[in-house]
Amino acid sequence: MDAAPAYICPVFRHSPASPVFLLRFALLALVVVFLVPVAVSATRYWLRAGGDWRSADRSSAGLLPPAEAHPGAVVRIFSARTVSWRGIVATHSWIVIKGTGDGRYRRFDYTAWGQPIWIDRFVPDGRWFGNAPETVFAADGAEAEAMLTRIRKAVTEYRYARPGDYVVWPGPNSNTFVAAVMAAVPEMRASLPATAIGKDFPYDGRWIGWTPSGTGIRLNLGGYVGLTLAWVEGLELNLLGGVAGIDLRRPGIKLPAIGRLGI
Repeated sequence: MDAAPAYICPVFRHSPASPVFLLRFALLALVVVFLVPVAVSATRYWLRAGGDWRSADRSSAGLLPPAEAHPGAVVRIFSARTVSWRGIVATHSWIVIKGTGDGRYRRFDYTAWGQPIWIDRFVPDGRWFGNAPETVFAADGAEAEAMLTRIRKAVTEYRYARPGDYVVWPGPNSNTFVAAVMAAVPEMRASLPATAIGKDFPYDGRWIGWTPSGTGIRLNLGGYVGLTLAWVEGLELNLLGGVAGIDLRRPGIKLPAIGRLGI
């Protein structure tokens, strides 16, 4: 009696068990996961694009109370879509702090303009050239006060603080800077968005080590390719700076250019 013919997938024209089928399926999955979200984000950008980014709104987004009306300590990490067409795939992150009794906030950004670390150049919770920020991490009172010394130390000792150190892609950029500060205060237990290209650049020079939250490990090859597995950061695959993955702590998925989708 003749054996039943092996099933041949009409799309790939190979048996699902064959190496060629598996390779082609993996390549198709990468295209869907990494390129389709970019196309969707690009379409959204072109539909709403308008005006000159240099004159875009940079006023407060209303995420912080007036400093003089809030005597306690404050720590915030914000992230917003970056300037012009780069906002299709990337966000810019920054840090805001205030000590107990201080009458103003201090904002720290890492940029390509002049001295890389800028202090108080922009409104603490300001729109990033028209794009409203989201709050990545927030702490107040005694919890925030306990973090301030280490945050200031991490900012002062950041290893890429010389003019010319900033690199848009794959890093070190603004998101690399914020990730390094977060690593100095792992009890933040927070993760930058999947759209924060540069967050996985090895700010400490190590290709393998703990994640900024300290809840898992990260393998990384210069920010170009990487793999993260951690409770806070989740399961993430970094491919040329784009991040796709699964949020384990708060069920959801992470997509390049789009960010997190889930509960």
